[in-house]
This record gives sequence, C-alpha cells and structure tokens, in this order.
Amino acid sequence: MAVVFIGLFAGFYGALFGVGGGTIIVPALIWLGQRPRVAAATSLAAIGITAVAGAVFYAWYGEVRVLYALLVGIPAAAGALLGTAFQQRLHNRVLTGLFAVLLATIGLKLVIG
Repeated sequence: MAVVFIGLFAGFYGALFGVGGGTIIVPALIWLGQRPRVAAATSLAAIGITAVAGAVFYAWYGEVRVLYALLVGIPAAAGALLGTAFQQRLHNRVLTGLFAVLLATIGLKLVIG
C-alpha cells in the first residue's frame, strides 16, 4: 500500500513541479528497503507512465512545445543510457551518497536562490 501512495504523491508532485522520480520515488523506495539501482530503475519505468499522462493533459491545455521536448528528450535518452552504464560501476553506498549530495545541493540552491 505504501508503494501506491508513493506513486500517487510522485505523480501529483511531478505534475506540479516537473519532478518526482528522483525526489520522491527513488528516496521512498530506498526507505522501503530497495537497493538504489532497483529504486532508480523502477522510478524510470514509473516516470515513463507518469510523463505520458502528464504530457497528454498539458497538451490538452496547449502547454507542450514538441520541438523543445524532442531537443531535450533525445539527448536525455542518450544521457540515460550513459548514466545507467556508469551507475552499474558504482558501489551502492557511493551511489546513495552522490544522490544525497545532489538533493542537498538542489535544496540549498532553491532556499538560498
């Protein structure tokens, strides 16, 4: 049941701010006992579903810029392949530590401006 709540919250949060997988799903799944690699892979699969649902609704309101989506999305897909290959070479503690540093840095930047 906790996983369903995580999905609902991540979808809402993701649509509201354009994020959700890395800031909600991954930490929550790790908290529930999943290994970081499993949490990241599961998040990416879930985000695919969430992204389609959100994009369709935003498109309904005329908010999607398809050219920009392609210009960002295609290189992002290549980056995801590279990131996945690199992630497989990191120890779980290193991966979790780097992720924590990233989230803390983003949080500080948002608060401090």
